[in-house]
Amino acid sequence: MYGGYKSDRMRLIKGLFSKVDQLLTGRRPIDDELFDELEEALIQADVSVVTATKVVDALRGISRKERLSDSGQIKDRLKTILADILIAGNGQCIREPVNRPTVYLFVGVNGVGKTTTIAKLAHRFKKQGMRVILSAADTFRAAAIDQLEVWANRVGVDIVKHQPGADPGAVVFDSIQAAVARKADAVLVDTAGRLHTKTNLMEELAKIGRICKKALDRDPDEIILVLDATTGQNAVSQAKEFMSAVPVSGIALAKLDGTAKGGIVITIKDELGVPIKLVATGEKLEDLEDFDPRAFVDALFE
Repeated sequence: MYGGYKSDRMRLIKGLFSKVDQLLTGRRPIDDELFDELEEALIQADVSVVTATKVVDALRGISRKERLSDSGQIKDRLKTILADILIAGNGQCIREPVNRPTVYLFVGVNGVGKTTTIAKLAHRFKKQGMRVILSAADTFRAAAIDQLEVWANRVGVDIVKHQPGADPGAVVFDSIQAAVARKADAVLVDTAGRLHTKTNLMEELAKIGRICKKALDRDPDEIILVLDATTGQNAVSQAKEFMSAVPVSGIALAKLDGTAKGGIVITIKDELGVPIKLVATGEKLEDLEDFDPRAFVDALFE
């Protein structure tokens, strides 16, 4: 497994909470000023106002109940609270291919790193000895089809594609049929991130979900929403739009490197309640990790 953040790539996200860490280093007295500054530092680190307020209020309560005396103790409690937020709920890890073919539907706006995330997961599965098919269901942009084909060739996996402007549902159906015929383990579906209107986009995604059910006699095994970790609170807004159209089963955070502030990870899980399953921490095909909540929180403060 890729989880645990044991690789050197984790250095990219270490210290994203440096301002928060600085406030809680040493033996600073615990008072209202400390809590106010802590809340501000969390917000600056891309934690939403709602989540930051909830976290700090919880810390205030713990401080009074346990009669904490210095800021170092607050840091330990803060890490526990953040880890608890990220751990809450089941289904943390992405589902492994079991029911052949396992279908992974990837959704998200254009430009968030959806196609590269698909390629990285395909690379992982192939290294595990699985047969993978990529499905170019973003037929509204010729460039999207071409980009996915480039990745398919680079990773060394099959791709099913139609001409630009074709019915995305037909591509998905043909991809699943091809996977059955070729005894493939997984189908990774790239969907459109933007159509002429939001309504059209959401209707198209819902239609693809129905076609998966028709072809498989079951819903897609995973519907992964890809979000750009560098976009901050806008990522939460995007997520709410997609979640209103399709039953998102997990989130993949792309671009979680030195340009992201880290707090958005806490906010996404707290406000949306959907497990974060994958994080991309670099540009290489190997730069995809299973999300480990406790290791992530530890890395934020190192």
